[in-house]
Amino acid sequence: MCEPIFITGIGTGVGKTLVAAIAAEALEADYWKPIQAGFDEGTDSEWVQAHISNTKSCIHPEVYKLKKPASPHIAAREEGITISVEKILQQIPTKNSNLIVEGAGGLMVPLSNQFFVANLIQQLQAKVLLVSRNYLGSINHSLLTAASCKQAGIPVLGWVFTDSYLSYEEEIVAWTGYPKLLSIPFTETIDKVFICQQAAYLKKQLQGLC
Repeated sequence: MCEPIFITGIGTGVGKTLVAAIAAEALEADYWKPIQAGFDEGTDSEWVQAHISNTKSCIHPEVYKLKKPASPHIAAREEGITISVEKILQQIPTKNSNLIVEGAGGLMVPLSNQFFVANLIQQLQAKVLLVSRNYLGSINHSLLTAASCKQAGIPVLGWVFTDSYLSYEEEIVAWTGYPKLLSIPFTETIDKVFICQQAAYLKKQLQGLC
């Protein structure tokens, strides 16, 4: 089995699920979000299932499906649960040789009092796609995320940028040393056609990297 590709971002609401769907479509990979916190409007797994077109990708169930839309350790605490990284590792899907794993929030989101998303990435021995959405303040958040990856020794495949605010993607690339793999334009309509179009671009960039 190839190393999993872990989708993490510079924060919450930056487009990780969109990128996960595009990556799963590009590689005909399985998708897995081990921790879902909040699902009043549906789960991320359901969204990915509804937006990919290939017949090879399998959407795997969450290990933890928590009601409260909050940091996982808080959402779990409210349900009397302690999130176990060991339990997550025991349930890694192995059906497909390619696996896309979507994280919750960013690298330093706590899963418990002892473990963070970064620790889960390390335990999974995954390579990372970093998602950065263009907004005021995202340069700082992007550089901090990249610095955390380097400090933790987490291997990064590159950046995927979403939306558009100002033209500083190339500066983030230069400052971090991580390549830009895809810049997803803003669109009012995200459908299967759009996912397939973006997947074609990302597939070319990922060839030889994973």
